[in-house]
Amino acid sequence: MYIKRILILIALIGLIFMGSFSFYVYKVMFMSNTSFEGDSIDLYIKTGTTNDQLFRQIDSYLLSIDDFSVLAQRKKYKVRPGKYIIKNGMNNNEIINSLRSNNVTVNVTFNNVKNLNDLAGRLSTQIEADSISFLSSFQSDYFIGKGFDEKNILSMYIPNSYNFFWNTSAEKFNERMFEEYTKFWQINNRVEKANKIGLSKKEVMILASIVYEESKQNIELSRIAGVYMNRLNDNWKLGADPTVKFAAYQLDQYKNTVIRRVLNKHLKIDSPYNTYKYYGLPPGIISMPSIQAVDAVLNYEKHNYYFFAANPSNPGYHSFAKSLAEHKRNARKFHKYLNSKGIKK
Repeated sequence: MYIKRILILIALIGLIFMGSFSFYVYKVMFMSNTSFEGDSIDLYIKTGTTNDQLFRQIDSYLLSIDDFSVLAQRKKYKVRPGKYIIKNGMNNNEIINSLRSNNVTVNVTFNNVKNLNDLAGRLSTQIEADSISFLSSFQSDYFIGKGFDEKNILSMYIPNSYNFFWNTSAEKFNERMFEEYTKFWQINNRVEKANKIGLSKKEVMILASIVYEESKQNIELSRIAGVYMNRLNDNWKLGADPTVKFAAYQLDQYKNTVIRRVLNKHLKIDSPYNTYKYYGLPPGIISMPSIQAVDAVLNYEKHNYYFFAANPSNPGYHSFAKSLAEHKRNARKFHKYLNSKGIKK
């Protein structure tokens, strides 16, 4: 009888132990282990992060980091950098599986970029690579091998929205952008159109950057492009105000300033970008042109306009002229408007 009681006690202890162990396994693997408000969180894991560093990073989002750590070790989880989504109510098994295989992409968007510093700053806020990494990559021989020089690297980046893994390196980003640049020129017969108007791809981008800086109204971009093509074809100086501003901004006295009115002193700046002083296109782009501006050059409007001036009666748009006398009348109206607003420089 005594032995029977011992056996029953042992059995009960075994059942309790097995029950406790089963519950522990269930808790570690299958019970929700999230501790945050909202439907989900975005978890960004940097390249080089160790398991211990990840555990510290994720701790505040979990009910029990110890349970998560136990299962991660049992499943031999190794950290993979990237962006991951943890949904509210996930158990440890689901979280680990997600961190292993569900690196999600991010949308990288850029437009209206003035220079490489600006581009590096924009990109570094959207993917892991920092601005220093991008600026360093811009100085590599990669671009020379692709036909770009330091004055035209910016033209390789076609402004749009692209999907990237968050942990993409600056070098991989550049490789993808060259692929997108190549695709861009292959569609809509863009290469053929450039050849037809007598411009190289680089020259199209340079002119498009000027057109883009002249107006943000897509409806008149092709007309403005037509003015500049008329001047180029007739061997006139381009006389483009945005190129003069660009030349000025390269000088110390104009750093951190905004030129709202191009004056005679600006026109005297000795720079290959000063198209009032030198014939032809400047040596490089003056900003990142929009896709609409590039297509406006490739499909420029055929007309007899050689001049245009900002139209004070229709802000944001321009008045076009075929003769210098007509242009001077338009320009006087705009200068009078600037004077009325107290805009002197």
